[in-house]
Formats: sequence, structure tokens, C-alpha cells
Amino acid sequence: MEKNKTTNINRSDPQPPNLGGLRLFEWVVLGYCAFTLLLMALLWGQLVQPMPMLTGRLGIVAMTIALWQLHRRWPSRWTMMLRVAAQLMVLGWWYPDTYEFNRLFPNLDHLFASAEEALFGCQPALVFSQTCTSPLISEPLSLGYVSYFPMIATVALYYFIRHYDRFTHCAFVILGSFFLFYVIFIFLPVAGPQFYYAAVGTEQIAQGVFPNIGHHFLMHQEVLPIPGADGVFHNLVQIAHDAGERPTAAFPSSHIGASVVLLWLVREVRAYWLLAILGVLTTLMFFATFYIQAHYAIDAIAGIFVGTAFYFLLSNVHKLKHKVQRRQTTDSTDYSDF
Repeated sequence: MEKNKTTNINRSDPQPPNLGGLRLFEWVVLGYCAFTLLLMALLWGQLVQPMPMLTGRLGIVAMTIALWQLHRRWPSRWTMMLRVAAQLMVLGWWYPDTYEFNRLFPNLDHLFASAEEALFGCQPALVFSQTCTSPLISEPLSLGYVSYFPMIATVALYYFIRHYDRFTHCAFVILGSFFLFYVIFIFLPVAGPQFYYAAVGTEQIAQGVFPNIGHHFLMHQEVLPIPGADGVFHNLVQIAHDAGERPTAAFPSSHIGASVVLLWLVREVRAYWLLAILGVLTTLMFFATFYIQAHYAIDAIAGIFVGTAFYFLLSNVHKLKHKVQRRQTTDSTDYSDF
């Protein structure tokens, strides 16, 4: 059984032979930049605000290169942490960016709402929020929902401190999962109940009427208020939604999918105490996604399976890269995570 040793994170790293290269998690970011820049070129005349999209991408590319050069000049675990942390921090910019693409396509919420009705005989997002209004329910669920980004930071930090040799593996799996979700969101224009119900009217939704609203979200972003009683975590959810929510990214739920990825990463290093904590928060988050009407219940269910698939796909990609790298060097020292 693998021993779990705390890494000394204060020392500078030795100059490894492969220090000059970008890490796999950075190539994922640059690859997504290149892919979406190509898509922007094809859709330039239709995009509503292409220049902020372009300058944002150029800024992220410049940041990636600058931090890479910083690490080359001052190689240490702290500069590697900075490289990873910077990419995690800009995930909040990438998420609403998917809306700029999928707003160009006809909305598909009527199909997902119909599937929800056929599966459950009702709209769980509507029924749950209308029948469970007590703060004893809304506050724990809101806590689970706002734990999303702290959970990501916690897992990354845990790997940095306790399993530094796998730190960039962790970063690659997390970032790779997000960008795979973003590719889906670009081409699958599902806004979620909070936007679709607002556009159609909750009266029609309650009657089982789910009209096709076509390109409604091309220029509309009206949203229902966050359900639940007023409270600290409820207000934090509202602040988060006001800051970055767009009619995009409903199916599958990246909140659930990414959280499942985190659970697999924690299980990988046998941190069972952390797995238990994150498991509770993920369970609360699962129900919160459709309680606050950010997702249909089927979005959350799909997130479990998609997140699991992404974890194993990306883990195997990283292992394959690691094996190839080992075959290409006669040095037995593992420098892959410096």
C-alpha cells in the first residue's frame, strides 16, 4: 500500500531536463483556445461580441506563456502552483463564454423538459422548489451548491501538499474535464429551468406545455429568482448567479460532473476522510442543482456518468503521456510534475 508522505513544499525544485516544456494541462488550455478561435473565425459575422472573446483568449495565452517563463527562470513548486492556480481561476471566465457560441443555435430546452416530464411525470425543478421552502432545506442545499469552487481548490491544494508528484496530473484531469464540458455546452444549447421557465411561464410548465422557443436566448437572459428562504448561503448563490450565470451549460451538469471527478481524484490517493466530506457536499449539490432550477434533474443524473467517463478518459491519457515520456529518456528520475 502506498505511503502517504507530506512533501516539503518550501524548497526550490532542481533544474529538470524537461523544464522548458509546457505541461499537459496548459496544452489543454491552449488547445481549447485554438479550437474556439477557429470556431470564432467561422462564425465571426454572427457573434454578438467577438472582440471581448478574442482579447480574452489572447490574454489567457499571454498569461500561460508568461507563467511558463517565470517557472523556467525561478523553478520551484510555488511557481508551478501559480501556473495551475491561474488556469483554475480563469475557469469562471470560460463558463459564460460558451453562451456566446450556443446562443447562435436554436434552443433545445423543450426537448429536455419533455424528457423530464416523461421520466418523472412532473418537473422536479418546479415541484421541489415550490413545496420545500423552509430554510432548513434551502440553506443546506445552497451550502452544497456554493461549495463547488472551494471543493476544486481543496483537492488541488491537497495534491500540492500531500501528493506533489501527481499535482499536474490532478490539474490536467480537472481542467481537461471542464473543457470537455465546455465543448458540449457550445454545441448543445440547453439553458436550464431558471431561464426556460422564465421565457415560457411557470403556468404553462406546470400544465406540461413545453413550447419550442427557437432563438429566444440570442438576445434574452431573463431568469427566475433563486428559490428558497433568505439566508447566508442562499444569498451567496444569488451573488454567484448575478455575477456569471447565462442561459447555457445545463446538460450535463458540470457542477455534478466536475464534483464527481474530484471524488475520483480523492479516492485515487486514498484520502477517505476528504472523500467523505466532499461526498456529503456533492450529495447536497446534486439536489441543489434542480432545487434552485439551474438544471433539470436529468442534467444532474447525466453529470454523474459523464464526470466518471471524463475522469477515466483523462487519467488514462495522462498515464499514456507519462509512459511515452519515460521511454524517451534514459534518466530514471521522474520530472514530469516539476
